[in-house]
Amino acid sequence: MSHAISIHPAIDNGIAPESADFAGGTLICACAAHPVKIRIKGQVAHNHACGCTKCWKPEGANFSVVAVTPTENVTVLEGDAKLKVVDANALIQRHACQECGVHMYGPVERDHAFKGLSFIHPERFEEKGWAAPGFAAFVSSIIEAGFAPAQMGAVRARLKEVGLEPYDCLSPGLMDYVATWTAKKNGVLAD
Repeated sequence: MSHAISIHPAIDNGIAPESADFAGGTLICACAAHPVKIRIKGQVAHNHACGCTKCWKPEGANFSVVAVTPTENVTVLEGDAKLKVVDANALIQRHACQECGVHMYGPVERDHAFKGLSFIHPERFEEKGWAAPGFAAFVSSIIEAGFAPAQMGAVRARLKEVGLEPYDCLSPGLMDYVATWTAKKNGVLAD
């Protein structure tokens, strides 16, 4: 495998396998002292590499690793006072640690197909066994962060090499979910 193109440490260093008995765990920010701790109940879903410019990425990563969980499964255990919403106008209300900058959870509260879900970065779990990334989304968006357009072929090849299908939106299953929600909301499809 070629590591010439850095995707994310949780991908470049080998994607860890999912554990059938993973029941959730604790996300921890990057602060050495008094870190923010968030309890997540249950396994995460739709884990993927994301190239958008809104998601938090570790130093040197071109993509984030992001998954969702029902917002009801998110509990702030420690450090609530350190959390601040990055962009109050964004669909995903990303709560970041004001000291280290790590996005800890991002609930969707507006009327949207993702309402009731929170976006998290599972590599921040203390525990192992969370669902492995299954695809890459918003791949071309890394150009907006300064990545060389001429290298995009190599990025897509690297993603495929590690088993992540690259999309410039969301995966077909998630796009179908969003379109179905919209059609039902607009009365085009019955519940």
